[in-house]
Amino acid sequence: MPGRRHAPRLREGRAAMADSQADDDRDAQDADEASTANNNPANFLSLPTSPTTSRRPLTSSSNMNTMDRSKSIAGVEAADERSPLLGTASRSRVRIQSAHSTQASPRMPHLSRNQSYADSVKSTTRERHHSRANSWGQRLIQALSDRQDSSMAESKGSIWPDERVWYDQFTSTDWVHDSIADAYRVKALRSRKDFWGRIIVLLDGAQGWILSALVGFTVAVIAYVVNVTEATTFDFKDGYCARAWYMSEKKCCPHGPCTDWRNWSEVLNGYPFGERWTEYGVYVSCVVILATLSCLLTLTTKTVVPSAYRLSTFDENLAAEAMGPPGDNDIDEHSISPRQQAAEQEPTPPMIYYSAAGSGVAEVRVILSGFVLHGFLGLQTLVIKTAGLVLSVASGLSLGKEGPYVHIATCVGNIACRLFSKYDSNDAKRREVLSAAAAAGVAVAFGAPLGGVLFGLEEVAYFFPAKTLFRTFFCCITAALTLKFLNPYGTHKIVMFQVRYVVDWEYFELASFILVGVLGGAAGALFIKASRRWAKTFRKIPAIKAYPLLEVVLVAFVTGIIGYWNSLTKLPVAKLLYNLAAPCDDRDNNLDQLGLCPETSDDIPPILLNLFAAFLIKGLLTIITFGIKVPAGIYVPSMVVGGLMGRLIGHCVQWIVMANPTWSVFGTCAKMPNATCIQPGVYGLIAAGSTMCGVTRLSVTLAVILFELTGSLDYVLPFSLAILVAKWTADAIEPLSIYDLLTEMNSYPFLNNKHKPIFTSELADIVPRVRREKIIDISSSPLVPASSLRTKLELLHKAGELDGGLPIVRNGILVGLIPAPDLEYALDNLDDEGSSLCLMANVPSIEDSDDEQPDPCNFAPYIDPAPFALDIRSPMDLVYECFVKLGLRYICILRDGRYAGMVGDLLFLNSTVLMTNNQADAQEEVCEIHARTGREGGQHVNAADPTSILCVEVSSTIKSIAKC
Repeated sequence: MPGRRHAPRLREGRAAMADSQADDDRDAQDADEASTANNNPANFLSLPTSPTTSRRPLTSSSNMNTMDRSKSIAGVEAADERSPLLGTASRSRVRIQSAHSTQASPRMPHLSRNQSYADSVKSTTRERHHSRANSWGQRLIQALSDRQDSSMAESKGSIWPDERVWYDQFTSTDWVHDSIADAYRVKALRSRKDFWGRIIVLLDGAQGWILSALVGFTVAVIAYVVNVTEATTFDFKDGYCARAWYMSEKKCCPHGPCTDWRNWSEVLNGYPFGERWTEYGVYVSCVVILATLSCLLTLTTKTVVPSAYRLSTFDENLAAEAMGPPGDNDIDEHSISPRQQAAEQEPTPPMIYYSAAGSGVAEVRVILSGFVLHGFLGLQTLVIKTAGLVLSVASGLSLGKEGPYVHIATCVGNIACRLFSKYDSNDAKRREVLSAAAAAGVAVAFGAPLGGVLFGLEEVAYFFPAKTLFRTFFCCITAALTLKFLNPYGTHKIVMFQVRYVVDWEYFELASFILVGVLGGAAGALFIKASRRWAKTFRKIPAIKAYPLLEVVLVAFVTGIIGYWNSLTKLPVAKLLYNLAAPCDDRDNNLDQLGLCPETSDDIPPILLNLFAAFLIKGLLTIITFGIKVPAGIYVPSMVVGGLMGRLIGHCVQWIVMANPTWSVFGTCAKMPNATCIQPGVYGLIAAGSTMCGVTRLSVTLAVILFELTGSLDYVLPFSLAILVAKWTADAIEPLSIYDLLTEMNSYPFLNNKHKPIFTSELADIVPRVRREKIIDISSSPLVPASSLRTKLELLHKAGELDGGLPIVRNGILVGLIPAPDLEYALDNLDDEGSSLCLMANVPSIEDSDDEQPDPCNFAPYIDPAPFALDIRSPMDLVYECFVKLGLRYICILRDGRYAGMVGDLLFLNSTVLMTNNQADAQEEVCEIHARTGREGGQHVNAADPTSILCVEVSSTIKSIAKC
């Protein structure tokens, strides 16, 4: 901020505080020493760092000398993704108020600071972003190193105590602010009209293309490493190649069985159970060992969600572990405001999640919508998830690697953004790269660059302009071409299950295709219901909930003992899908001898029996495997289950044609070679796509992916028809996709922009009444005590409005708004908060001052003079469009031009969910906001607690809406 001249009243107020400042500083120093002793993390190893932290004022005066500052910085331990969220995200001097501590705190605990408007929008004469390392080489080193809380926005920290981080955990991106900040950056670049200025603008525009190419290439290389390593490790369960131990069985013996491949029964000479049972024992042991190693790797990404941000236990892991509450839950009366002293509450036990577990697609989608979720896109997660994915897929569990590719690719995109400050300093710009990276993950997973682009558009991307679309396409093409040249399978195919059909389909098969689509959609919807039921029953067992490794061992053991005896379930899921979808061709060396190609009608019944047994086994294993603590995807396993079912139907149709060759409807189909014109593989692939559609609700994306897998325009119509019917069927049985359900059960603030609710109400129905504690009234004077502002800020944090704000009102008229993160930063920079008076309006200066330093008591630069506002009689459809299209955090409400309240994005989201679900009892759902900030929804209402009163007020208004 530029230097400002200050009014006389402000100077006199500061002069009056100078006499008592030294005593206050000595008292604060003593309190710091006591707090440090009581809050030493080494004393409470089982207690996660509290998310509520109390910071000292950031000052450059003599009260804090250089030695003390350096000791404070050096004393902060380096955190990683295993560290508790928000524990020490800022490197400024902090004090952690532990739940065990009874030491007095001078103010309410707070969270890390955010980027303010004043730093990047309103000031055009100074650098608008963080003063990080300017060298590109240093940026490269930083990009390849895992940062403190290495994730999306927490990487904005700095070693200097006067710099800020951007977004706190579980807040949302300010799209408007980031857009304005980027506009000022572009304007500054284009202000240079000389030759080098034009070159700089050209290089700035090329950064997005460079990142897209880099991300696509890196994702393809990682996919190649995973594919090759996973294939070799998978075959270790049966034996090894004596010629080269690192070769898979296919590469060791490309033309069939050979002496170079040695089974474990040969190595052990049948000891100790005989040849057959020894192989069986080694197989089951290898399945358990590989799954255990994958789980142990995944558990290293353990992340503690503090009690102030408690999530529900249903996520893609399907069982978050709850830690016990700390021993002493007393709240010090000096660390809370007087209004909160009457409400004694016990903190909710912190939750635990594992960033490398599951596929991560649901979290990626929520992050791309603007939600800040720490611990999911860092280098550590990338490395551990890649290694764990190799082990989990190689173990033979009923899971796939295609879903985790989306998460891995997004991690690559997040890390690559650190190379250029244009994307590193702006979260909205960063998400453009992340959208392209997620699409590249699908491109290498299915060998479908066009499908990857559509996946980004249909599933994960929240904001997808034309520029992002083109760069996403470029990124996907780069990834697909790179993987094509690397040739991971030695077949010149990007993925293993690419097939080619040379025989066209017949018209009488349309009815069969529709039936396959109906059954596939129903199977996908029932899988969602079964997975939810399994999570709410088996994973609620205390031992399973407390020890996730136990569940992995049990699932791996069951998979080994029942999957070994069936020739279909023993195969890797990708290889099995290829055998189910490929046409019968004796010249295809990639097909296994599974007996799936009948020559007469008598050969079909044994095939049907084998397929039905594999369908039951694979369906059961997929249900119990989904959600265990290993990197796992659901795309290909769901396709395999559908492929088994489709192959069953295909062979049934084939049997009917072979048994009745003279029916006129069949024409000459029964007389064609290779057992009629019916191709059961076509039915298998159509059913695979239909089942995946029922699970994920992808439509156009799946049709294009299936087209790219087959490379045949002849089957686009059957694919599209079956997927269309499958989506209708799945929506009728289960309205939510698997990722919609996980997002909703996790209580992520994800406002779905693809399914607009039906509103019949007005904005007035959800607006809580105005409370004096949540407004700044400057009617009498623009000077407001800092202690009063701190109290108001505490109430916002207690209500979970971390990214909200305080409206500034003069005589009932809204004259501005100060965002809560900016207010917190401004308060933290005060020399003496207890007696400071803060200027909350632009007051003309009447004294000249040669002081170039900005006055920390002048909060005017942090104030947004024109906050977004709507009339209280506005329809809810308009409010929805404003939140979705503009990405707003909050909307101020006016009644006849006077301030009448404020609605935040979380409050609007909860009200939207209640309206959509038509829930009569809205109390528990609305109060989930407070459950994530340490207050349980069912807690009693205290008359002195405005947060509880607000919860009841909002729920009562929404309850009336739900009853309508």
